[in-house]
Amino acid sequence: MATAKPVTLRHPRSGPGRIVRRVALWGIVPVVLALAWFWGPMTSYARTGASYGARMACSCRYVAGRTLSDCRRDLEPGMAMVMLSDDDEAKSVTARVALFAGQTATLREGEGCVLQSWAD
Repeated sequence: MATAKPVTLRHPRSGPGRIVRRVALWGIVPVVLALAWFWGPMTSYARTGASYGARMACSCRYVAGRTLSDCRRDLEPGMAMVMLSDDDEAKSVTARVALFAGQTATLREGEGCVLQSWAD
């Protein structure tokens, strides 16, 4: 008489794939909640940083006559995320914080560098 081998039954939803999905879910959920909670302050700080960068770089570039790369060194510590670009024709500098904010400052004769108005 032949003896039957014991059969081990696996639950269809078990295994390493399920563990990976759970870890990914519990890792992503806090990040999404934190972004939702801090989105307003982050965009406000980004807009302020972009405005500061645009105004300072515009003055440096078009009032002082220096290069944009030289003006970049004048920004405060912590401004590494602010990207600067200039438009020689319009005499303006645009500063951007990726995904959050951007601001442009333009040289006006007799007024210096002036920021665009903040339209929400």
